[in-house]
Amino acid sequence: MIEQLLLVFLVLAILGLLGLSTICLLRSFKMAPRSENENYYQDPKSKSRKKFPSLNDPPSKYLSVIIPAYKEVDRLPSMIKDTMSYLENRQAKDSSFTYELIIVDDGSPDKTSEVALQYSVQYGTDIVRVLTLDANRGKGGAVRMGVLSARGQWILFADADGATQFSDFSKVEKRALDRMKDNNVVVCGSRRHLEKESVAQRSAFRTLLMYVFHFEVWLFAVKSIRDTQCGFKLFSRESSRRIFSQMHVERWSFDVELLYIAEHLNIPIVEVDVNWQEIPGSKLDPFTASFQMGIDILAIWLRYVLQIWTIQRKIE
Repeated sequence: MIEQLLLVFLVLAILGLLGLSTICLLRSFKMAPRSENENYYQDPKSKSRKKFPSLNDPPSKYLSVIIPAYKEVDRLPSMIKDTMSYLENRQAKDSSFTYELIIVDDGSPDKTSEVALQYSVQYGTDIVRVLTLDANRGKGGAVRMGVLSARGQWILFADADGATQFSDFSKVEKRALDRMKDNNVVVCGSRRHLEKESVAQRSAFRTLLMYVFHFEVWLFAVKSIRDTQCGFKLFSRESSRRIFSQMHVERWSFDVELLYIAEHLNIPIVEVDVNWQEIPGSKLDPFTASFQMGIDILAIWLRYVLQIWTIQRKIE
């Protein structure tokens, strides 16, 4: 009787795994090509459109800050204020510190682009450029499009909600300079030091989801850091060129894929604790997102293991 039950359990487990694998392989990651319109930014002063440079061009700024924005009319202003305060103060002390902001409107149905363009008027398009996507791609798609348009020697993406204190760029930058190897490094802002406090405030179910997600990421994808999802990551230009040109995922699991690619390219990955706070107005449903990201992580792993997707060590 026990042997029969074990056999039934084994058959059900195999069928379940086959079913889950099928779902993951059928998961679509189709990435729309960049449209002609998305190659340009608007200069609101001259009322003209100008073409973005390419990531393959030599850098002409020290730092590019990529800000993915979807329906961020309310939260964007405070984030820009915090960001520009740090950047302007640093440039006042060091004239060689040059920078740009690329605000990527991810197909927002509201006035996100209009709000962003006000900063192009205020600071000029050499400092603030707005990339308005034709349709919503997802946060990963918005980040990728911004990175491919960047002029910086260093490229940082930072969430539009301003949850991470922007002045933490200094310590992220320091670790990047310390750990860079052959012009390659990725430094990830991390909330790992806040985990105990987070567990104390969350329900048991949400805590379980968090631990299951961390385990799945570690098992199938990224083993070098704990917090893969913090929206504050710094890349050398060479690392950006090697990683973002090979990405396939445009939605919430894109962080996991880009770090998976970085690990397989032997690019140094560093985790740095940052000051972070929850900002009201998140558009993410934690339960739906956890389930979808769980499927996506397994789907990413399967595609690379089965060599449906491959990682090129050299990018021309």
